[in-house]
Formats: sequence, structure tokens, C-alpha cells
Amino acid sequence: MSQPWIFCLVNVGVVAAGLAFPLRLQLVWAVGVPLVSGGVRMIEGEFTATFWTTTAFDVSFTLILGLVIVALGWMFRSVAAGVDEARGQAVASYAAAAAAAAAEEERVAMAALMHDSVLAALIAAERADSERARDLAVAMAREALTRLANTEAVVAQEGSDEPVGTVQIIAELRRALSELGADASVEERGVAGLIPGRTARAIVLAARQAIGNAMVHAQGRGMHVIAEGDGDDGVKVTIIDTGPGFDMAEIGEDRLGIRASIIARMGGVAGSATIDSGPAGTQVMLEWKRA
Repeated sequence: MSQPWIFCLVNVGVVAAGLAFPLRLQLVWAVGVPLVSGGVRMIEGEFTATFWTTTAFDVSFTLILGLVIVALGWMFRSVAAGVDEARGQAVASYAAAAAAAAAEEERVAMAALMHDSVLAALIAAERADSERARDLAVAMAREALTRLANTEAVVAQEGSDEPVGTVQIIAELRRALSELGADASVEERGVAGLIPGRTARAIVLAARQAIGNAMVHAQGRGMHVIAEGDGDDGVKVTIIDTGPGFDMAEIGEDRLGIRASIIARMGGVAGSATIDSGPAGTQVMLEWKRA
């Protein structure tokens, strides 16, 4: 007697059940359908000895193959679920880390803004003892109010990434010296080039803070500013004064003029800020190099 075609479809049905049903129904299908098919075949053969042997072989083979198919499907689904869970945890961890980094960056930016603009304007107003000093204090207060009103526009504060020439950085440094009343000049060295606009803005703001610190704490004695260009590969700005100097270890954690406005600001654009201070004076070196 030839092999009945129905047994060729039993395991195809098991595969279909594995795609459509949960594990419990898959097991019921993989065990129940071969037994039902075998029983029907035995009834058709009137339970003769010939049908017992062939049917037992077909049913056992179909049961084993069906259970193997169910086991493979369960294993593949478990592995896929584990991968999805691990990926979900990784994405959640990354999102949490990104949120924490964004919050910390916003905190540092706000602290730097408060120190650079608001506190500087208040100090300038307190020490305004001439008409020119009062006009400067008013201008600084106006700029502080404008920047506070635009605190959500981060791009507007820090500039875009459009390339900016080192010549423009030098012009901004000269403007800062003039606005802060410093009797100093900017010495140009190296080769002019182009750097990202946001980086140039950070360098100018950090240098402006260093100049302001030198004016307040060293009265601008012996101030000298050096701007060195390395073409499109980088730029370095050095602010030097011959004041009494200071000790970084003695600066309180709440003083953000150096930590936030200079060091953290340069770190935010993948640059570096090196401060060397002693009884002979202070040197602040701001450097950025293209990766």
C-alpha cells in the first residue's frame, strides 16, 4: 500500500501552528494531529496487522519531527526575545545617560551665562566710577538681559557650526579688550585658517572671561594676548598678566569663573584650557585642534 499523502502535510501544519499559536497550542497540535491521523488510518485498515506497523512508524516519526520543530521555534523565539530585551535595556540606558549629559551641559551653560553676563554686569556697575565705566556697565547689563531672554536658543548663544576665520577671533578679542578697558593688544602668530563657528565662539567667550579675571584680580598689569593659528587644523589663544596670581586649589566650588566659563566651556567644544598661575603672574592657554 502506498504512503498516504496526509502525513506529508502534518508537519507543515506544525510549522503553521508555530507561527500562529502560543506554545501550549503548538504542543497540542504537534501531538494531537499525528495521533488523530494515525487513528483514522487504523480505522480505514480495520486494525489489521499490516496497518499497525506502518502507522506506528509514521505516527512516531511525525511526532518526533513535530516536537523538534516546536522546540526549535521556541528556542528561536526565546533568543529573539532576549535580544530585544537587551537592546531595549541598552536603549533605555543610553537615553538616560544622554538625558543626564544634556541636563549637566545645560546646567554648566546656565552657570557660565550667569557668571559671564549677570555677575560681570553687577561687578561693573558696582565699580563704575566714571562716565565711561557707567556706559560700559549699562551695555553689559543690556547684553546680560538679552542673553537671559534667549536662554532656550542655545544655537543663538553659542553660534552655528559655519566655519569662522581666525581673523574674526582676533577681531573679537580686540573688541573684548576695548570693552573691558584693558590697555593691551593682540599679537598675531601662525597661519590664519577656518574653524567651526561654535568652537570660535567658545574660545572668544572663554578668553573674554580670562581677560575679565585679569582686569578684576590683577588690574590688567602686564596683560598680553597672543593668538596663534595653525591653518584649518587649530587655534591657540594665550592670555598673560603679571598680577599676584592665585592657587586653583583654594578656589571654592561655587566659583564658576574658571571652572564653568573657561575650562568647561572649552571642554564642551573638544578643546582644552590650561591655567598656570603663580606669584609672577597668570597664563591662561586656550587651545583647540581638529581631530
